[in-house]
Amino acid sequence: MGTYQKGVMGAFSGTIGTVIGGSWRDIDYMRSLPTKRKRTPTDKQLDQQARFAAVVKFLSGMATLLETGFKQYAVRMSGYNSALSYNIQNAVTGRYPDYSIDYSNALVSRGKLLNAADPKATATGDTVFFTWTDNSDGENTKPDDAAILVVYCEALENTIYTLNGGTRSAGAGNIKVAVFKGNRVQTWLAFISADGLLTSNSVYTGELSVG
Repeated sequence: MGTYQKGVMGAFSGTIGTVIGGSWRDIDYMRSLPTKRKRTPTDKQLDQQARFAAVVKFLSGMATLLETGFKQYAVRMSGYNSALSYNIQNAVTGRYPDYSIDYSNALVSRGKLLNAADPKATATGDTVFFTWTDNSDGENTKPDDAAILVVYCEALENTIYTLNGGTRSAGAGNIKVAVFKGNRVQTWLAFISADGLLTSNSVYTGELSVG
């Protein structure tokens, strides 16, 4: 209910019809009520919202990783948003409303550095072991490039990763994932240059059971 004080051109406080009146720092003001949205989302909008939700669920525990892993493609946006955009376009599978992630097409790192050759992942106990063949050539790969090891558990909606999982020349690295015991996990391997400026596209190294 509004309080009408000074005539049609005068100040008032509260709501009268579709107008809100008030005072801020002794300055009287009026503004119109905000318009309520009554439009029903289109099928296309609902479809896009479902795709978006599936990818957000997947990436929710990777924000810090993605700021590093996608920074080469984060033009006028955050690394996380760049990753979100890429995976919505390339990693969503299924039909509305039952969308899921095709992990083999998903990227958790994206860049122009070359990945290592023949990457593999295995699990023993509470540890995931990664191996690869050193392909250092001094141009687009170097022996001191660091391995990015990533393990994602869909059931727990959680990700464990390291940005320093061993050097390219070492050919192996591992990461402890005891919290994922008894669950299936998805794994990826990527590399980052020693100066932190370049990253590689991640390579999907498969689904494993953590026992």
